[in-house]
Amino acid sequence: MCLAVPGRVLEIAEKDGTRMATVDFGGVQKEVCLEYLPDLQVGEYAIVHVGFALQRLDEESAKQTLELFAELGMLQEEFGDPWELAADAADGGEGGPR
Repeated sequence: MCLAVPGRVLEIAEKDGTRMATVDFGGVQKEVCLEYLPDLQVGEYAIVHVGFALQRLDEESAKQTLELFAELGMLQEEFGDPWELAADAADGGEGGPR
């Protein structure tokens, strides 16, 4: 599954001519392209999908969505360790000792 997840912009820099940001998704930090939201600033929240900030979001809505995703385990599914996820899939999702 590929979610559109809200995240908070921590820092902004230009990389190879593209405006990029380090974005925090409830504890997980990823690099995100800001070309669709050129006026987004540090401290603001945005909906991010496949590495692109697509829409500005208010802080309260972002926090509520992140809490809900965390409760449902969707953040782990989206950002979890790919090796752990692959091992779980190989075990039939058992999640037991390896």
